[in-house]
Amino acid sequence: MTKPLPEFDLSGFTPYRLAVAAEKTSEALARQYRERFGISIPEWRVLVHLAQPLDGRGTVSVRDIEARVAMEKSKVSRAASRLEAAGYIEKAADAGDRRLVRLALTGKGHALMAELLPLARAYQEELERRLGDTLADFEAGLDRLLDTLSPDL
Repeated sequence: MTKPLPEFDLSGFTPYRLAVAAEKTSEALARQYRERFGISIPEWRVLVHLAQPLDGRGTVSVRDIEARVAMEKSKVSRAASRLEAAGYIEKAADAGDRRLVRLALTGKGHALMAELLPLARAYQEELERRLGDTLADFEAGLDRLLDTLSPDL
């Protein structure tokens, strides 16, 4: 005879709810850029990080993207390879560490982002409209969670 399981409310479990909300919001935006530009979620994540490089040189390493978006290195690398094949990004070995691959937008990638970023901004505005007067508290809660769960990011 199996022992009964403890009571558990999955619908009220915060990690589950966060995962579902993240997936739904990500997929709603992804449908838009997938239909218009034929890019995937991992490709979008690579591109958007290249549109805002932190190094002052206009490049971002695969390792940087992996850390900033909690995406596996292999996924980042595959997305980068597809984007390079499409002519949106270019890869180069890091001058200081030849094992590190640096990525940068090409002219074609820059033009793509000039169209993609307003789409993302409009989606952000739609989410802000939906959240209404709860937006500030929601953002503060997310910031606190992210700060306490991953202080190194």
